[in-house]
Amino acid sequence: MLIRSFRLGDEVELHRVFHSSVHGLAAQDYLPEQLEAWAPDHPDMERWTHKMRSLQPFVADDSGHLVGYADLQSDGLIDHFYVAGGHARRGIGRLLMRTILARAGELRLPRLWSDVSLTARVFFEHFGFTLVQHRLVIIAGVELANVRMEKSLLPTPPGLEVEHAG
Repeated sequence: MLIRSFRLGDEVELHRVFHSSVHGLAAQDYLPEQLEAWAPDHPDMERWTHKMRSLQPFVADDSGHLVGYADLQSDGLIDHFYVAGGHARRGIGRLLMRTILARAGELRLPRLWSDVSLTARVFFEHFGFTLVQHRLVIIAGVELANVRMEKSLLPTPPGLEVEHAG
């Protein structure tokens, strides 16, 4: 498994990853009409291509097959974080998150934050993200619940360490 930088031409395969992640993994937490609004079967590929080129995500490449991707923006935002539906729970998300954390360290970012699906909440909590806000967003006229989560990357002052369970 190789985590590499986005390349021009990855856009179509990244949409396949995105679509399979949403429809395959998030189906346990969202209704079919919510899944279709979030990840339509027939997207505006020009808009998608522009989005991917602006995000410049890290890409999980398994012998030439893209199986996941995630980005890190200069303000600490993780806008997209997706693993293909058939590749979940194989360590791909962990590799992507470790890549993001390493890059955030290089950039000396004070915090990371993301609007996370209900499905991904536990994964982000595992990496030390905490719930900031429950949210309802409207996508293509359909309401979806998600949560804003963040992770401080600042060192904890001596004497203020918090013990975490699990």
